[in-house]
Amino acid sequence: MSEANKTVVRRWFEEVWNQGREAAVDELFAAGAVAHGLGDSELDVHGPAEFKPFVAGIRGSIPDVHFQVEDILSEGDRVAVRILLRGTHTGPGLGVAPTGGRVSIRGIIIVRVLNGQIVEGWNCYDQLGLLRQVGAIPGPGDRDSFLTAS
Repeated sequence: MSEANKTVVRRWFEEVWNQGREAAVDELFAAGAVAHGLGDSELDVHGPAEFKPFVAGIRGSIPDVHFQVEDILSEGDRVAVRILLRGTHTGPGLGVAPTGGRVSIRGIIIVRVLNGQIVEGWNCYDQLGLLRQVGAIPGPGDRDSFLTAS
């Protein structure tokens, strides 16, 4: 079962995110599924009807978005993934006007799979890093000044 669950998650990133295949959301994200921690940590996305606009928003902001699965582990009905998201911020969204700049962030996702579909997901992405890369918030500045009090 672990290998089958990993295949579902790999398909999710390849077909939904990298290819932008909307029908794959219906195939792979169960009707009662919930994704936690997307954007605002309080935001939950329920079912394909809510998830499709979320995907469209990200792909609208970063049309060439690509998710690279760097590590994938599975035990029972859970799959853990270490992911690298890359793309170019050429569309509206992410809290600022399009920058035309490249973005690159990492994330950890734990997914629960049942009967070949994702039924729950917990997402943790470097959102602070993303906001810095698009200029929505100031960068970290000098490392030494960051580590010492003024």
